[in-house]
Amino acid sequence: MNWKDYFEKTTGKGFLATAGRTGEVDIAIYSRPHVMEDGTLAFGMTDRLTHANLQENPHAVYAFNEKGYEGVRLYLEKAREETEGPLLEEIRKRADEVVCPGTGDAIKYVVYFRIAKDLPLVGT
Repeated sequence: MNWKDYFEKTTGKGFLATAGRTGEVDIAIYSRPHVMEDGTLAFGMTDRLTHANLQENPHAVYAFNEKGYEGVRLYLEKAREETEGPLLEEIRKRADEVVCPGTGDAIKYVVYFRIAKDLPLVGT
């Protein structure tokens, strides 16, 4: 699957699920990821539970719902994170435009993931 094309052309809602060291699960609404040239996915993150969980457990699942029951589940493994750089600035600017001015200030990290497995949203 060409994830760059998919996320640029497909509308929907995304959810990122993580779990900490003890297995307690968290889920949060997340925008479509930035797809990097090497195939990794990048998300802007605030300093909250999702990010804290990823410090203890590098695994996550991103579910993207297109419409009805269509979409994908991406099983992810954290590759790295950044606290500065052009992508972080781009994500902050976009958040200010899409959500409301000042929202971007809360985004502290860009977290990159490798896709371990992809499945349809429903079935398999």
